[in-house]
Amino acid sequence: MTQSPILTLTLNPALDMATEVHEMIPGHKLRCSEPLLDPGGGGLNVSRAIKALGGDSLALVAIGGLTGDRLAGLIRGEGVTFLSILGPGETRQSLTVNEATTGKQFRFMLPGPVWGETERSRVFTLLRATARPGGLSVISGSQPPGVPVDFPAKLAASMPETRVVLDTSGSTLTEAIRHPIPGLEVLRMDGPEGEEIAGRSLPTLADTAEFAQSLVRNGVARTVIVARGAEGNVLADKDQRLFASAAKVRVRSTVGAGDSFVAAFVLALSRGQTNAEALALGSAAASAAVMTDATQLCRLEDVMRLLPECAVSTV
Repeated sequence: MTQSPILTLTLNPALDMATEVHEMIPGHKLRCSEPLLDPGGGGLNVSRAIKALGGDSLALVAIGGLTGDRLAGLIRGEGVTFLSILGPGETRQSLTVNEATTGKQFRFMLPGPVWGETERSRVFTLLRATARPGGLSVISGSQPPGVPVDFPAKLAASMPETRVVLDTSGSTLTEAIRHPIPGLEVLRMDGPEGEEIAGRSLPTLADTAEFAQSLVRNGVARTVIVARGAEGNVLADKDQRLFASAAKVRVRSTVGAGDSFVAAFVLALSRGQTNAEALALGSAAASAAVMTDATQLCRLEDVMRLLPECAVSTV
């Protein structure tokens, strides 16, 4: 199936380790199971999920030190096409620990090395060389320490002929709403982030859809998506307000659900599908991702099996 080019950017990747303990007891030596290692970070996870769904992308990944070398090896092992950006210091690690007795999950995220002007300028040079006119560019995941809060706007400005998709949180999300990025194609956020931005609770689908569409009308992005957890996902553009329900599945780990959603949504757009079709596929991918262990992402067979359950309706 033909698709337009997809570029993903991961400036703060992580070597993800996942393990299990019988019980989390403070002060005790906790014997862990054999760890699972995966390449992690928002944009990189999006590229991994696109690969799993039968699509293609180019992942730009900042890599540094021995941990970065290990990360690069894991990316190669998954067959994801990537270009490395020389990052400062040592690539960070993250740890996910499942507690067997309760099923609770504990996630420990290290901050990553601090970026300076030299590293930032390398990114702009590489983006100008690799972003393809008419393609989709995904800026996803945490920003590294040392970059300004408006860094996504600067990144987008260096890719003027591509459709930029931003999936972020915290102060970076707030900045993107207070000072909209010109021409931003898609902005995605989680429900609690939406409520924080709105300054009020958004208890119903209609509340969320109205909030999302208000952002579109204010020029924040052409399309705004707000995830409502196990309920599903709301999308608004200037013409419509849509909801795709999540499939009912047994949850093993919520890690990677958002990245799987973005991967499927962007892949559908790259193939010329509508927002409604992309929303349904994204919701199916997020549902499939929560069925897998730890840092594993969605599987194509699960996504296609769950897709009929992710019905799209007008809000």
